[in-house]
Amino acid sequence: MFRTTLPSLAAGALRALDRLAPPQTAHAHCDIPCGIYDPHYAQIAALTVVRMDQLIEALGELPSGAGKADADKWHNSMTRYVLVKEEHGELCKREVRVIWGDYFKPEHAEKYPELHTLVWNILKLGGKNRQEVNAQAAQDLLAQVQRFAEIFWETKGVATKRQPSNQAVGGELVAPA
Repeated sequence: MFRTTLPSLAAGALRALDRLAPPQTAHAHCDIPCGIYDPHYAQIAALTVVRMDQLIEALGELPSGAGKADADKWHNSMTRYVLVKEEHGELCKREVRVIWGDYFKPEHAEKYPELHTLVWNILKLGGKNRQEVNAQAAQDLLAQVQRFAEIFWETKGVATKRQPSNQAVGGELVAPA
């Protein structure tokens, strides 16, 4: 009886502690390192930033004299577009930081001397795109991330191709050939 009661008491106590002070969720990719890296998410995030700028521009200004329903719809759309742009600007930065910090090695930086500046530009453009509605800055972010993807795949000895994104935003993705 003691052997079966003690574990269930301990489990119950731990569950109670979790309710009082819930454990934080750990997020990582990945300091093992797992060896699974791909700049695809960074490219999709950059394309999403471009698309959100397009949608914000198309939404335009809130029409003067708009009724409550139209104003609510406009504010809801604008809020959602800005939120998604913020999230994807940060996602782009995070994906690039992980690959830069965990995958790239000194020999890659020697072979591609532009690498550190390229990453710095992506991080700065990610922030700029979160701060502004700027179609050119969004396109610049995408172009820098595409170059990053090309370098990434080259370091693996993989040829790349640019292919249409097939998304409403248009644009291209760099993918293994």
